[in-house]
Amino acid sequence: QVQLVESGGGLVQPGGSLRLSCSASGTIFRVNAMGWYRQAPGKQRDMVADITSSGHTNYADSVKGRFTISRDNAKNTVYLQMNSLKPEDTAVYYCKAGVSLPGSRYEHDYWGQGTQVTVSS
Repeated sequence: QVQLVESGGGLVQPGGSLRLSCSASGTIFRVNAMGWYRQAPGKQRDMVADITSSGHTNYADSVKGRFTISRDNAKNTVYLQMNSLKPEDTAVYYCKAGVSLPGSRYEHDYWGQGTQVTVSS
């Protein structure tokens, strides 16, 4: 079984910063693309940023220039550095990873449990 454990959420004032972390553990052959998604109350879950195993990144337009995604392949961990936070960034943030399991030819998607980020004065 594979687990994704997130940390780093919390309450921050507008203009502040937070850093989210997400580590994958379990019976893993390889962790492929990893990413962060967010879901605000009453809204759909949207992609925030993702990163391939070779380090290519992709960002939602709303966070470009403010958020930075990175990863440590040796630790199967992905990070999201969030700067210049705005109230509209308030949401539950979820980590997602595409994982190849030992002996399987298919990739499986796994999600973390979510971490709350609240931007408010």
